[in-house]
Amino acid sequence: MGRAGWREGRKRRFAGFALLAFALSCDAGSFPARTTDAGTKGNPDALDASNTTPTKDASGSPPLRVVVISDMNGSYGSTAYEATVHGAIAHIQSLKPDLVLSTGDMVAGQKSGLNYASMWSAFHAAVSDPLTQAGIPFAVTPGNHDASGYAPFAAERNTFVSEWTPRKPNVTFVDDANYPLRYAFTMGEVLFVSLDDTTVGPLATEQMTWLEGVLTANEGYPAKVVFGHLPLYPFATENADEVIGDTALETLLNAHHVTALVTGHHHAYYPGKRSALRMVGLACLGTGARRLLGTDTPSKHSYVSFEIDGTGIRTLEAYAEPNFDVPVLRETLPTSVGTGGRVILRDDM
Repeated sequence: MGRAGWREGRKRRFAGFALLAFALSCDAGSFPARTTDAGTKGNPDALDASNTTPTKDASGSPPLRVVVISDMNGSYGSTAYEATVHGAIAHIQSLKPDLVLSTGDMVAGQKSGLNYASMWSAFHAAVSDPLTQAGIPFAVTPGNHDASGYAPFAAERNTFVSEWTPRKPNVTFVDDANYPLRYAFTMGEVLFVSLDDTTVGPLATEQMTWLEGVLTANEGYPAKVVFGHLPLYPFATENADEVIGDTALETLLNAHHVTALVTGHHHAYYPGKRSALRMVGLACLGTGARRLLGTDTPSKHSYVSFEIDGTGIRTLEAYAEPNFDVPVLRETLPTSVGTGGRVILRDDM
């Protein structure tokens, strides 16, 4: 079935869901009332990066604390990692989160003639092994420099699979047939889904069908986080055209009440939203910091930390260099990025 057939076959079904989601979000100020993070100075709900004890919900159960890191690579073929990578990982180890996600570009590949074995060995020494030694599950998604889906990079993609197959995190998988490319697992009341999105443009029909199936089969999980490499819509000025750019994917995520879509590639931090869907863009920890759309200053190296439970995301902050213990204030970020039908609002608007 072609993409046109896929879209037409689901258009009526998704339209009803989308209208319902829009109505509910408008009734709640275009943002779920359960969310408590404002991310500004003096916010009592902001997550303290030095506090390793998550706040408890009304039932007395603590939410999950999840850390997300992204784009840690350097120049092509590099086996050395920036001080920002080592500093962030050391700090994350001390936080002892329940889970660490990577949204791709862990090594500096996507070029022939490179020593991929050495690059992956260096990455594991700098990132994977310290997290494993700290007892922190580490779930990755492929980036274009790790496992590009374009045909000339098939060998790199195979290497990515062979590197991560024996490094499966200790989580409850609900679909691991295509691990470590696309897969899904649960932790607590949250469903996590990794996308295989390393190429520009809409996801293939097969992956869209798979994603719909995973979300449908796990509809009982009240919170859902989808993570991948390329963003749905642009965050950064540089490489603004390197996105998925497919409204059908946005409709699908909203139809299944996905809590957040978390992505890398654009090397610029932005805590965004469109209707009830959180869209979080990650800054890089490696080289190549970029500017958010409409700004002149490159985004600081940072990681994202959020608390999530069955009620949704309770706090979400980015913590920036040099010490990775001070949040990036939302008031320092634009109130929106993008133009036309691709506007992403800051999540406290």
